[in-house]
Amino acid sequence: MKIKSIRATPVNIPLEAPYLWSVGTYPGTTKVIVEVHTDDELVGIGEAPSLDCEPIINKFMAEQLKGLDPFDLAACEERCVPDTRVLYLTEGNLELKAFGGIEMALWDLKGKAMQMPLYKLLGGAVRKAIPFTEYYSYRLPVGTVGGEDSPAKVAAYCALMRERHGSTYFEGKCSTGNPATDLQIVKEVRAAVGADAMLRLDGNKAWSLSTARRLLADLEPYNIRNFEDPVATYFEMEKLRRHSRIPFSTHDPDLKLATRLGVPDTFVMNLTVLGGIARTLKFIATCEEMGIDFWCYSGETGIGSAAYLHVIAATRHIREPSQSLFRFQTDDVIEEGPFKPQHNIIPVPEGPGLGITLSPTALDRCHERFLREGEYNQYYNPQQPGVFARLPLD
Repeated sequence: MKIKSIRATPVNIPLEAPYLWSVGTYPGTTKVIVEVHTDDELVGIGEAPSLDCEPIINKFMAEQLKGLDPFDLAACEERCVPDTRVLYLTEGNLELKAFGGIEMALWDLKGKAMQMPLYKLLGGAVRKAIPFTEYYSYRLPVGTVGGEDSPAKVAAYCALMRERHGSTYFEGKCSTGNPATDLQIVKEVRAAVGADAMLRLDGNKAWSLSTARRLLADLEPYNIRNFEDPVATYFEMEKLRRHSRIPFSTHDPDLKLATRLGVPDTFVMNLTVLGGIARTLKFIATCEEMGIDFWCYSGETGIGSAAYLHVIAATRHIREPSQSLFRFQTDDVIEEGPFKPQHNIIPVPEGPGLGITLSPTALDRCHERFLREGEYNQYYNPQQPGVFARLPLD
């Protein structure tokens, strides 16, 4: 089997209502869908995390990989990715994350060729019921949905998710710019979802160290499972640890520094940002050795989400629920999506490869939406349109 062609297609996946985070509004995600075609007429599908991956895949990597064995991941990577020790000194990680989308598709191809689900290729399932959190935030109103603009409305939304879907895992924004408001949101959400529910927070680096110290002290009584990026740097996080027992997480994967400083407690990552599934598994194994937790990101299409399901199924060290925007997403590129957890759980797909089916109609629709709307802007500041917000907020 040889690689015949590769195509990367940008798509927009909208949310039912934009939510607010520390430096803007988040209307949805712009992703790049990767299709790898072989001379045996098999097609593997993957997902790259950002729009800048599309031209390097279509104009460079597709030609580099033509005629190669799709099972030979190492040879494929050597054709596409410079040595990673110097990559960050030059262009950053663009080549790594772009290849990560291709690599996901190569794993899907291998599973399809062997008629085996991905989790079996990764060693077998240690779990098949994969946990995810619900998400909450202040949201803009769109018709009859969204409009959560007060602690009471956010709490009512969370209570509804528990009532309708049996949800007991929640993660929400803690970055309004007003510590008193954020504390009140946590207080009311905790009362609404019950003492037995898991509650995690995401600060998006919104707070100065002094404000974070006061805020975390006030949050202690509400049994916060984890606070993601409460401050801007590992060094501030290290100082904050002296004042709080609440665990911290981050999207910034500096494993060496985390081991040295003792913070954060968890990495929350996208598989392709780390360079693909094989590299992610090595990263997780090192996290396990160093006593650092790991769970997955949110906002992917059904392709990236399916990859999460298989990796989590096959990885004993991922014990905590991963993030999820599933309930907010209104469209997908796969026939099975968008995924919707029930009682916190999505089952791992059992079909070959990723176990999902790319919908040509849905792919065209999501691509047309991208062509019409352009890349989604998560940095749009409704308080000051045309001016980018700056951190810390307080």
